[in-house]
Amino acid sequence: MEDKIPLRLAALGHPTRLAVFRLLMRRYPDRVPAGDIAAALDLRPSTLSSHLSSLTQADLVAQNRVSTSIRYTINMETVRGTFDGLLLECCRGRPELCASNLPLSTQVPPNGSKTRFNALFICVGNSARSIFAETLLRDLGGDQFNVFSAGTSPFSVLNPHAVAQLKAKGHEVSTLKSQHIDEFRGADAPTMDFVFTVCDTAANEECPPWEGQPISAHWGIPDPVKATGTDAEISLAFQTAYGELRNRILAFTALPLRTLDRISLQKAVDDLAH
Repeated sequence: MEDKIPLRLAALGHPTRLAVFRLLMRRYPDRVPAGDIAAALDLRPSTLSSHLSSLTQADLVAQNRVSTSIRYTINMETVRGTFDGLLLECCRGRPELCASNLPLSTQVPPNGSKTRFNALFICVGNSARSIFAETLLRDLGGDQFNVFSAGTSPFSVLNPHAVAQLKAKGHEVSTLKSQHIDEFRGADAPTMDFVFTVCDTAANEECPPWEGQPISAHWGIPDPVKATGTDAEISLAFQTAYGELRNRILAFTALPLRTLDRISLQKAVDDLAH
């Protein structure tokens, strides 16, 4: 493993390759077509192909063919092994410097005043998918969570089909609103324990790091707002998005959040995207 580390660091030393790597990390565990990567980063196909080849040769990125398309994803086992190799000696001598193995509950203040985890769901418009997720976790998570949602370019109003779907499922919607992600940054914003993106476009965007290093994951869901056809077909798209998010959030609330170490918890929330 260690003899491969210089090659991997060299691959990440180029700013464009690092940008590709970071985008795929944000989209993990998605398998992303090259065209989507090129569009998100404004790269020519030939340029992207060269960088993907370097990352693949370094075993940081894996590729597979889906029909006629080649798709790319992070080789997470290699990435974790690489960073473990870099930090191993550090953690042997100074474990407090390498907090990735500490339980998430160690982030709770020593006085025990923090009794709930803060969770934020992000998409672009903050009018449907992230609103579904916010409502579902608030209602299914009991008193474990303070839940929020936001958009990178939020709409001024919630999608009426999303609101109708939530009402039909018996959820309270009067307090829901669309808001910008910037409302959750700054000195007065709550420190997040979990940050989830639920649309590919938001996950593609390079965002400043969050205070407190929250557990983050990409739970990409097809956008029901883009559904066309009859009223029944559009309604089905919203029902499907709601159902997929409900299944993931039920599984998420069942995790032993206060006892899992950060690496295990990160893997668990990533696995829920499958």
